[in-house]
Amino acid sequence: MSSILPRLHSAYAAVMFLLIFLVIFPFILICIWIPGWKKYGRKINRYWARAYFSMIFLPVKIEILGKFEKNKPHIFLANHFSYLDVAMMGFVPGDVLFVGKASIRKAPLFGYYFKSLHIAVDRDRLKSRAETMRRAGEALDRGSGIVLFPEGGIYTKNPPKMVPFKNGAFRLAMEKQIPVIPVTLSFNHLILPDKSPLLLHRSTAKMVLHEALDPKDFETDEQLKLACFQVIQGQLDRDNRLIQS
Repeated sequence: MSSILPRLHSAYAAVMFLLIFLVIFPFILICIWIPGWKKYGRKINRYWARAYFSMIFLPVKIEILGKFEKNKPHIFLANHFSYLDVAMMGFVPGDVLFVGKASIRKAPLFGYYFKSLHIAVDRDRLKSRAETMRRAGEALDRGSGIVLFPEGGIYTKNPPKMVPFKNGAFRLAMEKQIPVIPVTLSFNHLILPDKSPLLLHRSTAKMVLHEALDPKDFETDEQLKLACFQVIQGQLDRDNRLIQS
């Protein structure tokens, strides 16, 4: 019975993800097709995230440790250990564009939604990475925020320990002088581990929005990157140490 319940819950969560997306997809299409409405399509992300986590009976505890101005662009950077991370980042406030892998564009319907409202990057192609940073910079100039996983994907073999961050987001933050908000997703690697078979374990998820890191307080993008890494890893260590004790 103990092994059957996670399988049933995982199948239910997958079906609900698809059903909720199919329900909201017509509204997303309207926002894509009407000029100037794309920000409303991205706003649907937040309703989608709230509906999804409620309907799969997965409570999310959100801690906001710092104040940041709404309606101003920020770069939200989070650890990435689980496929659940992308959905949970839908709780990030404001109009934000997600930066995701180019392979997402191949997914039926979802790929069209993502490439129309967000930014897809082929990390193996230098030209694609440069184009991604250009588009991200334009979004920031328009007043939208960016959501990005600076590890570049799910690469760690030892969660909750992160792998080193990529440089792109921090160079962009320094260039545009846009504050970085470190985001810690504390327990997703326990709730939906990145291993086969993918099984969802019912527990309380936790998301921490840390105080903003202002680029003007750092001399180089490397210093900013190190500070962001330390903030997120420190929270991961503290939270996971508490549940293990």
